Amino acid sequence: MLLGGLRQLRCQLCTAESTLAPGRWLRSVCSSSGGGSGGRPPFQEREGKAPSFSETRWKDTAETVIIGGGCVGVSLAYHLAKAGMKDVVLLEASELTAGSTWHAAGLTTYFHPGINLKKIHYYSIKLYEKLEEETGQVVGFHQPGSIRIATTPTRVDEFKYQMTRTRWHATEQYLIEPEKVQEMFPLLNMEKVLAGLYNPGDGHIDPYSLTMALAAGARKYGALLKFPARVTHLKPRSDGAWEVETPQGSIRANRIVNATGFGKELFESDLERIMEHVEAAMDMVPVLRKADIINIVSGPITYTPDILPMVGPHQGLRNYWVAIGFGYGIIHAGGVGKYLSDWILGGEPPFDLIELDPNRYGKWTTTQYTEAKARESYGFNNIVGYPKEERFAGRPTKRISGIYNILNSKCSMGFHAGWEQPHWFYKPGHEPGYRPSFQRTNWFQPVGSEYQQVMQKVGVIDLSPFGKFKVRGKDSFKLLDRLFANVIPKVGFTNISHMLTPKGRVYAELTVCQQSPGEFLLITGSGSELHNLRWIEEEIVKGAYDVEIENITDELGVLGVAGPSARRVLQKLTSTDLSNDVFKFLQSKPLTISNIPVTAIRISYTGELGWELYHRQEDSATLYGAIMEAGQDEGIDNFGTYAMNALRMEKAFRAWGSEMNCDTNPLEAGLDHFIKLNKPTDFIGKQALKQMKEKGLKRRLVYLTLETDHVDPEGNESIWHEGKVVGNTTSGSYSYSIQKSLAFAYVPMELSKMGQKVEVELLGKNYPATIIQEPLVLTEPTRTRLQKKAENSQV
Repeated sequence: MLLGGLRQLRCQLCTAESTLAPGRWLRSVCSSSGGGSGGRPPFQEREGKAPSFSETRWKDTAETVIIGGGCVGVSLAYHLAKAGMKDVVLLEASELTAGSTWHAAGLTTYFHPGINLKKIHYYSIKLYEKLEEETGQVVGFHQPGSIRIATTPTRVDEFKYQMTRTRWHATEQYLIEPEKVQEMFPLLNMEKVLAGLYNPGDGHIDPYSLTMALAAGARKYGALLKFPARVTHLKPRSDGAWEVETPQGSIRANRIVNATGFGKELFESDLERIMEHVEAAMDMVPVLRKADIINIVSGPITYTPDILPMVGPHQGLRNYWVAIGFGYGIIHAGGVGKYLSDWILGGEPPFDLIELDPNRYGKWTTTQYTEAKARESYGFNNIVGYPKEERFAGRPTKRISGIYNILNSKCSMGFHAGWEQPHWFYKPGHEPGYRPSFQRTNWFQPVGSEYQQVMQKVGVIDLSPFGKFKVRGKDSFKLLDRLFANVIPKVGFTNISHMLTPKGRVYAELTVCQQSPGEFLLITGSGSELHNLRWIEEEIVKGAYDVEIENITDELGVLGVAGPSARRVLQKLTSTDLSNDVFKFLQSKPLTISNIPVTAIRISYTGELGWELYHRQEDSATLYGAIMEAGQDEGIDNFGTYAMNALRMEKAFRAWGSEMNCDTNPLEAGLDHFIKLNKPTDFIGKQALKQMKEKGLKRRLVYLTLETDHVDPEGNESIWHEGKVVGNTTSGSYSYSIQKSLAFAYVPMELSKMGQKVEVELLGKNYPATIIQEPLVLTEPTRTRLQKKAENSQV
């Protein structure tokens, strides 16, 4: 990335790839004119003692105590106080900016490859543009713009991929030709340049000055910032509050936010470790060879395993929030401060940001795993980011199913919340292994074979990564009736239910099964296990429900069996009658399969005849072996999650995290069938939904077909109509039945009618698309019901 001129280039060498130990960041400052602010060398101004502006007053109680005085913690204090919260206290162990803020490069970029974090970056920059005027504090903000350089065709494809994922956002971003790149930055060696990705408004800010400005704003609006004030102990109280102990005294806080980092320590300088990358930079910008290196700083930063910070309330601890693990705290600080402030004050996240959920890590996240992933994430910081990306360091964790060792050599595994799960299986004559691409790659034809396997025969899929909770107690029905917008299923039945936020947005989707009176099995996707558990636990406390909830995710394995021959195969292994009239769709029964006790639910995300078999994890291999042996005559085989996605797309099944999340409401997502506004219980979000229904919707989820050439929609691509971007896809796949691409997309209501023509942008090209009636393929229960109806009408 290039930032306007030579002086700004100092920041780019800071992010050179290296093979450093986790948490280390070796930075080379290669500008003779400095550039932090005011033209001084960037670290001289920060190496002195920070101004002592800690107030002498003390509070014994606080609404919120923030622990950590880096830019993120101070930003949160500023936003909470500005929004009107009284009694906001920030405690810093030494001095403000003493953590990685102190030696940060201060890059501020609109660009981010993730969809949701673009909003965080955008807000931060807009805040920093006006912060000096608001607070009277100089922030040293420079916005020359930036250009990311592509020197390979694959990188050009990545730029095109990112362009279509940006057009429906507010951020300005342009794909520019080499001639324009040279015009904007004539110092560049143009021999290898194929394209540039240009973001006007990108730049850099002085981290110290930024933090001081946020601190001034926080004080202006009433926050108390205390330093040095080291937190020595945290004690949770029975009422949900916390005792925060410091040498100066104790504070009782209604909530605490951990925004801590490593202090002001530096490592020994070692320029040789990154000379390969410094020389590469000099090749790209030859004038750098004449520049003086005035300072070398090797400072620690915090890195999570996936390079993203941990932001939000923590499962298992009441009123304990975190804002930690920031590898890029300067650009994230403003937006995260606003995001957390809105969540704390509003009772729900202002928009979907589940990739930062601190609860994405569980007990399976060991020190060894964290170290391996931090090294990998740092080293891969600037590599090409592909769709369906997999990274393999630290894998597998202890979260492997009972059939992992049986399947591992036969398939390409994906990583899901610590679990290994088959994405697709190798077929004779096709290239095995992980081969990432922006177009159809080596998995395309094998996935088609798996699709046909389920549609024509019978397939088995490992679904063990599902999150699974047992709920019981005298208030269990009352609790779930409050949590879910659907009715609670009767004993022996199951349904799909949604937890909504108070504002009527979709917080989660779960399968709810009442196994016996007052005893429920709740099932959710692997990525939302602790995300959902925290929400449920919070409601239990809030409503004082007499309920026990147990997370049994790791104890239960799950095998899915689906396809027209599924019943025939399973019937060989059980004495329980599996016929359609006896074991109905959405029924749940305890039974034995080859003498192994299972809970069988007649449901399948494929939309075909199928069962999900819940069993003890230690029985998985035996159960799998028995099913595969029994299905030999039926041609049984494995299938993975890629084929399941193609199958669910043809049935027009929505996916949480794509078609529905905290950015959407269930009415616009087409979930009306699962939302029971007429049920007596005032479930969470009910009143908000009624108001939405009265006002009418502004957009709607639609179902598209499009003809493409070697590329399929993934989700988050731009939708065009008459030369303007009007919406975005949410997910997509190839339909092996009609040999066209399928996608879900949100468009304005006036463009949501059947037959409406739009365009979907994929890799720099707009493909014609048509809104069609959903689903493309009827589900098996619907086909069976219509067949019976036709037979009865003939009789």
